[in-house]
Amino acid sequence: MIDKIVINNFPDMTDEEFYLFCLSNQQVQIERNEQGEIELMAAAGGDTGAREIELQRQVANWNHQYKLGVAFSPTTGFLLKHGAMRQPDVAWIRLDRWNALTTEQREKFVPIPPDFVAELRSTSDSVKPLQEKMERWMENNVKLAWLIDPKEQTSYIYRANGERIIVKGFDKTLSGEDVLVDFELVLSDLK
Repeated sequence: MIDKIVINNFPDMTDEEFYLFCLSNQQVQIERNEQGEIELMAAAGGDTGAREIELQRQVANWNHQYKLGVAFSPTTGFLLKHGAMRQPDVAWIRLDRWNALTTEQREKFVPIPPDFVAELRSTSDSVKPLQEKMERWMENNVKLAWLIDPKEQTSYIYRANGERIIVKGFDKTLSGEDVLVDFELVLSDLK
């Protein structure tokens, strides 16, 4: 099963040109990797889409209650080191970091990495490339990241201090720790 198509015909595309390319192809989820290759991502199936919206809902509800930052949908692009642009399933940035951006910076791809990201494995995804993607997030100074695998009912927690934790079973919760303070993700809601 194909989960993405990689196009490497545009290695010298600037961030602005890539932004305009994405704007003119909004019906397709597009990312750019560190090698400058454009990745066209497969559309999510029904189960994955339902799980994604539940994950987004829980983070958005927490963010609405505490108002400590800004939560982002999977259509938001983040510029990373080495030219990559990624769109996690859920992202969050502390309010002080978000407020430090100019209006122009907020309107395009976000030029800073999120403080928190979460990726949800879909049935078409392989785990290893997603784990590598999570490592790239951490190399870009993300403070906390989760890779959630509903198929195997396993969650991978990535911390800024280099710790990698595996949580087996969806009868547990994931803590937002000191990044998403007082947030707990109820994994059973993602079954």
